[in-house]
Amino acid sequence: MGHTAAPRAGLMSKLVPGLIVANYGRHFLVEDTSGQRRICHSRGKKSLGVVGDRVQWLPSQDEGTIEVIEPRRNLLYRQDEVRTKSFAANLDQVLILIAAEPEFSASQLSRALIAAEEQHITPLIALNKRDLTEPFARAWERLQPYRDMGYDVLSLALTHGSPAEDQALEQRLLGQTTLVLGPSGAGKSTLINRLIPAALAQTGTLSQALNAGKHTTTSTTWYWVDAAHTTALLDSPGFQEFGLTHIDPAQLAAYMPDLKPHVAYCKFYNCSHLHEPGCGVIAAVKAAAGADGISANRYQIYSDLYAQLTQTKRY
Repeated sequence: MGHTAAPRAGLMSKLVPGLIVANYGRHFLVEDTSGQRRICHSRGKKSLGVVGDRVQWLPSQDEGTIEVIEPRRNLLYRQDEVRTKSFAANLDQVLILIAAEPEFSASQLSRALIAAEEQHITPLIALNKRDLTEPFARAWERLQPYRDMGYDVLSLALTHGSPAEDQALEQRLLGQTTLVLGPSGAGKSTLINRLIPAALAQTGTLSQALNAGKHTTTSTTWYWVDAAHTTALLDSPGFQEFGLTHIDPAQLAAYMPDLKPHVAYCKFYNCSHLHEPGCGVIAAVKAAAGADGISANRYQIYSDLYAQLTQTKRY
């Protein structure tokens, strides 16, 4: 996943290692190893960097130029028919924050999980607003298939939580680079501000570095949780429908942990798991009872996604 051409001869000795912590179109905020941040521009017409990229950049007066983007471990992105939206690179995990109210979309949740699986990024689901007793109980029940699949599902009450609860969440984030995704109203801002009291200050520093609002960000922002800079939280605004047109429809079942084990029992190697005789997945849907089955809702999500992906691939 390496990007950008090799730097011009003679530049290597002048290059400084850095980390992209915010993205503003063709402008980036890059942090050097001492923690100093400055605006850098990408070389050439294309803006290839994303938040989380390790880079080599060339200082020039009070700004800089990104010359090299180091190879990535992973890249979380969504892609529809019109455009590709990159969230972040080199992630350890994705925290998908949803709430008892407003009711979360199982399709949206599944799409985010599939995008993470495809890039080998560990997903963590957190359900907020436990203080809303009845809506929370319903939402928790809806998440049963995800717990059966082996996903970690945390219970939160961010506005009424306890210190012990905070500690449990912090423990899960410790030493990790975690992207927080979630629909509006789920409590993402509350989470960020509780875990990083200095987040607003860090945002202020961003504005200052960007010449007091001259640039605005609509992308991911990187925050350090601890003074030692070992734990990072990345906040990404918006949680629109997750386009997955970059996923091969034939591989879709492999990224859904409840479907994947049953593919081995399909009669045909190129089974679509929609109508073929002797399909292991369809058999598991019919025997949905128990943790080993596939719920009707999850199978519907698979069917809808498969249809959408095969339709897209035709054009």
